[in-house]
Amino acid sequence: MNAHVNGIDLFYEKTGTGRPLVMVHGNGEDHTIFDEAVEVLKDRFTCFCADSRGHGQSTPVSELHYRDMAHDVTALLEALDLSDAVFYGFSDGGIVGLLAAAECSRISALVVSGANVNPKGVKPSLRMLFRVLYLLKRDPKIRLMLREPDIRDEELRKIRAKTLVLAGSGDLVVEKQTRHIAETIPGAELRILEGEDHGSYIVHSPKIGEIIRAFCGE
Repeated sequence: MNAHVNGIDLFYEKTGTGRPLVMVHGNGEDHTIFDEAVEVLKDRFTCFCADSRGHGQSTPVSELHYRDMAHDVTALLEALDLSDAVFYGFSDGGIVGLLAAAECSRISALVVSGANVNPKGVKPSLRMLFRVLYLLKRDPKIRLMLREPDIRDEELRKIRAKTLVLAGSGDLVVEKQTRHIAETIPGAELRILEGEDHGSYIVHSPKIGEIIRAFCGE
């Protein structure tokens, strides 16, 4: 399915029945990374798995910004008239979720994995790799990670959704920043998952589905 929002077509796949759950993937991925999680979730949630702009089946763009991607999510919620929604975001999707939840009352529960609030939240070795890759490829998705996000503490403090902040013990996001996000969002819960890396419990894994169900009391 496509929703025309903010001048682009945003592709999403709708599966299941129950409370609305919007799921957004990481950089360079698409909605199919959640296929296994949706199998765990679809009997309790209506899952809206979206392709971010410039990814998957959504409209290609020459320039990417996290705030534009967050506005796409809030516009999708409005276009579909979804309320009391759960938002789950992985990596870039987590950044999008933080920005969207700070502005959108339609999101009442928020789960983010491996999100950062500025480029220095990614471990230095990865940032160096991104710089080399960008010099070689000039890919706007890589440029995005080098220059953004820029999420201020006052934005995190605006989030009123029930929030769970996740990261793997071997995540590519520095743990100090993950902890800062959880400490700054009012009432947020933090879980560092021992033995997991950035995406091992998410990409084509049912584990994240089980975590979301437990957090939402399902």
